Amino acid sequence: MLLLIIIAAKAQTNTYKFKRDITGVNSVWHSMKLPDQLYKNANAGFEDLRIFGINGKDTIEVPYLLKQRGDKTENKAIAFKQINQSSNPNGYYYTFQSDAAITINQINLSFKQDNFDWQITLDGSNDNLTWFSILKDYRILSIKNNDTNYQFTKLSFPNSNYKYFRVALKSPVQPELLEAKISKTDTIKGIYQDVKYKTFVVKNDAVNKETVIDVTLKNAVPVAYLKLNAQSDFDFYRSIKIEYATESFKTDKGIQYNYANLFEGTISSLEKPEYHFANTITSRLKITIQNNDNKPLRLSRAELKGNVYEIIVRFDNPTYNYALYYGNEKATSPSYEIEKFENEIPAILTSIAIGQEQQNPAYSIKTEKPLFENKTWLWLLMAVIIALLGWFSFKMLRN
Repeated sequence: MLLLIIIAAKAQTNTYKFKRDITGVNSVWHSMKLPDQLYKNANAGFEDLRIFGINGKDTIEVPYLLKQRGDKTENKAIAFKQINQSSNPNGYYYTFQSDAAITINQINLSFKQDNFDWQITLDGSNDNLTWFSILKDYRILSIKNNDTNYQFTKLSFPNSNYKYFRVALKSPVQPELLEAKISKTDTIKGIYQDVKYKTFVVKNDAVNKETVIDVTLKNAVPVAYLKLNAQSDFDFYRSIKIEYATESFKTDKGIQYNYANLFEGTISSLEKPEYHFANTITSRLKITIQNNDNKPLRLSRAELKGNVYEIIVRFDNPTYNYALYYGNEKATSPSYEIEKFENEIPAILTSIAIGQEQQNPAYSIKTEKPLFENKTWLWLLMAVIIALLGWFSFKMLRN
């Protein structure tokens, strides 16, 4: 009977190469943060994550929710109408009115002109008489040519609550304003952790007129944010591409990597060199900046962060011995009912610990080995075949 119990328990866990013991279970609901060392052996999409509980003859699979704690952004468009458009020797003015005082923090402007470099002042008022400064000497820019199509016409500012907003433009020619989208953006910050890197190598390629930065991380971990320390003696705006290594392979020139895109955009002196992208697990990044005929930027370091992956688990029986299993390339994502009743999960959860990685002793999937692992056997087989062919050929010729 004991042997049958052990076999039954192993039958559920024997397809997973690795396990980590879970300790501290003392209630139904708990949360666990995935350790950094887990990512290199788990499937990229986490389809193979399983939690099993064992208590004597019983083995149960525990339902869970995997959460990525990234930023949540909500953009709400605000209804405003343009009531005035005027000018004086100091510039051109556009006034917008809402039905009541309302809070906004962003205005997106669209102009008919393509190439411009203007200064903007933004004021707010509740009576259209007394004005209060919100932005002063704020620069907007548009550049369109064979190499670049870049626009920076978004006004971002702290939450401001007024009935009237006035945009003042300093320009040598009259701007042709096509549209002004006024909105309020709310961002709930996610949970990030700093990502350490081993190397930060900058190479300026004069032939291709680009700068390539290779960043090697200490471990394969989630990355969702990059900030560059980029400096120049003059204003700049250049194309930037961020890629991550998907796989490596050996060649005569050493180890080479295949890359996939994370982000494509612009690095500019007008905006902070900060980039957000989908949380991606990798151990290597490549950043390419197109310099064209310009002097390369001075790049000294980077700041990397990644969103935390957290598991929310429902332990129906805290008396079991629980462990997290993974390392099954053929596993498919589990389907648990708790994802349909997420609103019933308590808001405050106790965090519990995941132990060190260990080989799963129940793992019993055997790797199929080739018939002939040694090349000597292949040569012997070829020699036998050649000898047989020669003998039959000689016999036919003799007859």
